[in-house]
Amino acid sequence: MLFSAQEMLNRAKAGDEKAKGELLEQFRPYLNVLAQRHLDDRLRGRLDFTDVVQTTFLEASRDFGAFRGENVDSLLAWLRNILRNNVHTAHQQHLGTQKRSARLETRISIASESGGSSLGMADIVPSETSTPSQRVMKSEAAAVLAMHLEKIPETQRQAIRLRYLEGLSLKEISDRMEKSEMAVAGLLKRGLRTLREEMADPA
Repeated sequence: MLFSAQEMLNRAKAGDEKAKGELLEQFRPYLNVLAQRHLDDRLRGRLDFTDVVQTTFLEASRDFGAFRGENVDSLLAWLRNILRNNVHTAHQQHLGTQKRSARLETRISIASESGGSSLGMADIVPSETSTPSQRVMKSEAAAVLAMHLEKIPETQRQAIRLRYLEGLSLKEISDRMEKSEMAVAGLLKRGLRTLREEMADPA
């Protein structure tokens, strides 16, 4: 029997350990996206974003009894706060507090809790005039988007993340991925098409 995220949250709060595990696992793709976005580039090669996410899951599971929210969006806010603290700790341990810039401080400030909870395609693919910080994904709908994003091919997913979540130019993505700008443009085009098809598939 399939349960909605809200139903799993209710069961988890009632003490159902299996429901708690399944609930947290459902939001792993969401936290993966946020962790990749907010970890400083200088940590690449030294720290895997999945380690930060796994630490977040372990802490969330351990401290779930302290969670007082009643809906999924409040759970996501709670998870983001744990992740934010772990990202901050990772930066302190690996980069040193004296090296943090104003830009870094902005990047690790994951959750501004303002704004509506209804997200569509534009929230994961913002307009050219939007900055990544203006499009922080905060709601259950955004978590669903992240889940679909994780299902598309890795190179397409990386290109979309760098372009639309990190706000990098084609040239910067080309340098990062060690591909031509034309190849990056192709990855973006195919990735967006694949993502839209994935989101439109009721299965």
